[in-house]
Amino acid sequence: MTTELLFRDDAYLKTATARVLAVGERGIELDRTVFYPLGGGQAGDSGTLVRASGERLLIGDTRKGDGPDRVLHLLTAGSTAPEPGETVTLEIDWERRYRLMRLHTALHLMSCVITAPVTGGNIVPDKARLDFDIDLSQLDAAHIERETNALIASGIATETVWITDEELEHQPELVKTMSVQPPRGAGRVRLLKIPGIDLQPCGGTHVANIAEIGGIKVLKIRSEGKHNKRVEITLSGSG
Repeated sequence: MTTELLFRDDAYLKTATARVLAVGERGIELDRTVFYPLGGGQAGDSGTLVRASGERLLIGDTRKGDGPDRVLHLLTAGSTAPEPGETVTLEIDWERRYRLMRLHTALHLMSCVITAPVTGGNIVPDKARLDFDIDLSQLDAAHIERETNALIASGIATETVWITDEELEHQPELVKTMSVQPPRGAGRVRLLKIPGIDLQPCGGTHVANIAEIGGIKVLKIRSEGKHNKRVEITLSGSG
């Protein structure tokens, strides 16, 4: 029992219909979903399931289930669970998701400005961060902002590329993140390509053109240990 991951092919899908496969204590499984589950540092989506009666069930979080392509939709407290076999309409919290997409793509660009191994990362709607194995003295907020925003202003369209597990094994330099390895075993791996700037494995959601990010501002730079220097950013402006 797996879920068709609609967001994998189109991160801009805000709604879809789906059939309820199973309902359990850990969450609701559907035959297809636009909800991205927590993973790769990116927060899981929230939103609503709408029943045929019009009843709206609030989804507070989305997590991965047991096994590949299994997704659990977590109801908020007090929501009534649907029945297996029901058809429901899915509506993600688009404003929240779009911020996650913009921040996630911005981190890809920042990882090209700061040329050091990435030791961790996290993306939530109001901020995002990457940790680097680098000397703290080499991190300058003004430089990071200026260079990342210059890349954003280039307005390059992003692309999704698939390679085989074997091809990835022969190109280990594609994997920048030391703490999170791309999933292997399914036969192929998904990469985000920003032509002329970046190419690396990533299963998250991203904007179609990096100009959509708008701009970033560095919030903090601090040490989180010998091999972890943290750079935290947010979207600049009101967007």
